[in-house]
Amino acid sequence: MAKLGQIGAILTLGILVTGCSSIENHRGYVMDEALVQSVQPGLDNQLSVEQTLGRPTFTSEFGNPVWYYVSSRTEQAPFTTPRIAQQRVLAVAFDAQGNVISADESGMAQVVRINPESDETPTLGRERSFLEDLFGNIGQVGAMGAGGGAGGPGGGM
Repeated sequence: MAKLGQIGAILTLGILVTGCSSIENHRGYVMDEALVQSVQPGLDNQLSVEQTLGRPTFTSEFGNPVWYYVSSRTEQAPFTTPRIAQQRVLAVAFDAQGNVISADESGMAQVVRINPESDETPTLGRERSFLEDLFGNIGQVGAMGAGGGAGGPGGGM
């Protein structure tokens, strides 16, 4: 009977330990080092890059075309939001004819962590209470039409 209690305690401990482990997830492009190194400025063009690396994660909107291949690995502890643990971005720049100008990599140095201020977006203007919001327009509804606007009675049309 004591052995059954020990087995139960070990199983409970095992469940608790596995429940506290973090979850790793890969997002985006899967970087193959050999394929990334095969992209050569002056030798490749858009077609050969697409055949070698596939479609980019996203492309630039302005200026010379730049294709971005983004790969990231996230970690998430239980009951928290995922955090980027590792990131690589390959930026392949092309000239106007579609030939590769450069293929540059960047990593975690480009990742910015943004912490929002709170649940509310700060705005400019006057802060009003609930009652001011509720009763603030009383007496204002008929004030615009009383003097006779451009299209109203007594207006200038």
